[in-house]
Amino acid sequence: MKKTNRTALVAVTIAAGLMAGASTASSAAAQCGRASWYALHSRTASGERMNPAALTAAHRSLPFGTKLRVTNKNNGRSVVVRINDRGPFIRGRVLDLSRGAASQLGFIGSGHTAVCMAQV
Repeated sequence: MKKTNRTALVAVTIAAGLMAGASTASSAAAQCGRASWYALHSRTASGERMNPAALTAAHRSLPFGTKLRVTNKNNGRSVVVRINDRGPFIRGRVLDLSRGAASQLGFIGSGHTAVCMAQV
């Protein structure tokens, strides 16, 4: 293989790897799935006391303090929440919302719903 072809192949491989890394990093912040709600009075993984009335959420990997716009796919309501905890720990769920956020999204009675979220 010529040196120029090898250099081009290496450049394309590196670019493809960088693009794949960027897409996986943003996929955690822009995704759809199931969300549930919880209302504890203990400390969250970030160290702050859980306030069920606050507009907060738990996510498995997003940094604490990240703000997400969460939209209920069933009724179109949306709310901006701040990540302050880790979870959910139930398979198939992408987000655990505080009771206050779930109330604004309109799914307190059902306990879980389909949502889409995007980083603000």
